[in-house]
Amino acid sequence: MMILKRLLDFYINASIHVALAVYAMTWITLIQFELPYDANVLYFVFYATITGYNFVKYFGIAKFHHRSLAGRLRAIQIFSFIAFIGMCYYGFQLRVKTLLFLSGFGLITFLYAIPILPMRYFRDSQMNLREISGMKIYVIALVWAFTTVILPFVDNGMALTMDVLLASLQCFLLVIVLMLPFEIRDLNYDSLKLGTIPQKIGIKNTKIIGVMLLMVFFFLEYFKDELTGNSILSMLIMLVLTLLLLVFSRKNQSRYYSAFWVESLPVIWLVSLLMLG
Repeated sequence: MMILKRLLDFYINASIHVALAVYAMTWITLIQFELPYDANVLYFVFYATITGYNFVKYFGIAKFHHRSLAGRLRAIQIFSFIAFIGMCYYGFQLRVKTLLFLSGFGLITFLYAIPILPMRYFRDSQMNLREISGMKIYVIALVWAFTTVILPFVDNGMALTMDVLLASLQCFLLVIVLMLPFEIRDLNYDSLKLGTIPQKIGIKNTKIIGVMLLMVFFFLEYFKDELTGNSILSMLIMLVLTLLLLVFSRKNQSRYYSAFWVESLPVIWLVSLLMLG
């Protein structure tokens, strides 16, 4: 039992679970727009997510405590390096235009983790994007939206139609909602200067905002030119589960509530879509 728990913790801490969620969201885009399964884009997204998330999460620790890293963190570093190699391999399979597109998000990830920006733009002692008051959740949602929706079209050389832009907006809104249980959980730990949504408006109002965003997410689907019953049904399954996890989220939630169950929602959405299809 202890071995399984350690494997689960590594699976979560090494960002494999969140990478699977991003992979799932990208595959959902391919299915919804009837694009062929694109292994290069999907595997690139998977490995890039592991590389980017682990770089952001562990950069400070690796920088200041490199010689005294715990065994688990060393394992994550080694795993992240392997993921980086995978990212590079599949990245070279993408179009040059796609790589130029991705360079902007690489810069965002870099600035998100490394304190190099002018101090006057910040309210905390750090100087990276993640410390700008209230910005963290929107940076993450923006990167997810462009990666999981726009990227497949860029690499396939396809035009960005109104339906694609609506899907990007839906993804942006959904990721914001998925982040809310994390922000509620972190109320006990986050600096007040971060200005997270629960810090600004409280837990109850945060949940109300989340419910409203889910409603907007759903009704945006009806502005698209093409709708299918299976797509709507799978979306409803995902939205109901998201709503429940949002409503029942609290500051003292279990260790795996957000890190596992909330981040499982895109995977559940993909599985339901594949089963209904």
